[in-house]
Amino acid sequence: MSKKQKVENNQTEEVVEEQVVEVEEASKKKTEKVVENKNKKDNKNSKDNKKKDKKKEKKGGIGKKVRETASELKKVTWPTFGEVVKKTGIVVSFVVIFGLFLYGINTLLGWLVSLLAG
Repeated sequence: MSKKQKVENNQTEEVVEEQVVEVEEASKKKTEKVVENKNKKDNKNSKDNKKKDKKKEKKGGIGKKVRETASELKKVTWPTFGEVVKKTGIVVSFVVIFGLFLYGINTLLGWLVSLLAG
């Protein structure tokens, strides 16, 4: 390749790079405009939705709440009697153990206070 061809190739590459940069900048500007427009629309829609939600909340009353509560209670998985008995036994045993621990600490501290005061 001659020097003239190399120079022409370099100039062509520079021109292409400049065009690519220009296209990228234009694309970024378009993207920013689209995002701004979308945000404006979202803000308008969110305000409208909030107004609609407030209107919906007012409708329904107590009867609606009772129906919703009943439907939620149907979805609950209740434990069997055996599970309830086991878990109750675990809770009672921990309460007894913790009570004995506190009783022991109370007795020990009471004994120490009587030694210091006595």
